[in-house]
Amino acid sequence: MKYYLITILTVLVMTVGTVNAQNINIGTKIGLNSYTINNDNNNGFDSKLGLHAGLLGHIHLDAQFALQPEIVYSMQGAKSGNTNFNLDYINIPVLVQYMFDNGFRIQAGPQIGFLVRAKAENGASQDIKDDFNSIDAGLSFGVSYIHTPSSFGIDARYNLGLNDISESSSVQSNSRGLQVGIFYLFNHRH
Repeated sequence: MKYYLITILTVLVMTVGTVNAQNINIGTKIGLNSYTINNDNNNGFDSKLGLHAGLLGHIHLDAQFALQPEIVYSMQGAKSGNTNFNLDYINIPVLVQYMFDNGFRIQAGPQIGFLVRAKAENGASQDIKDDFNSIDAGLSFGVSYIHTPSSFGIDARYNLGLNDISESSSVQSNSRGLQVGIFYLFNHRH
């Protein structure tokens, strides 16, 4: 419950802080993830594919810079042998974008993720949520392109987890992931 309250408060603060912006667009996004877990004991994990989907706000600060807060459901985790570690998060990135005149954008910013589900699956499913930290804080950076006449765009970014997502005191683990997707901005104004 407290994580949902934090999420709502974060979105409200971002919205109230940007109400004076001249050009605000709302959009939706969907795409593919390739995530893994990197840890300090060299225990190898393979990448796991998943999906992400959510909402975004695109707020023009001036002609070249924009702020893009998002709220995204993201299927993350890793694979080890025949076991899938399925970690599902509600992620809230807040990206600063530099917009080129031709529709291309570069972007970077912080991201906070709230763990909503954690399962280990190897024929049977086992709840492992207590083995993981409920918060995953990190940095996101990448590129995007919008075709302004259609309001559709593509997005590619790398998410670098900064905090230890493992509840084990003996091993430090961080999430790493690549996301590629498409987005659509409603009533897009450039």
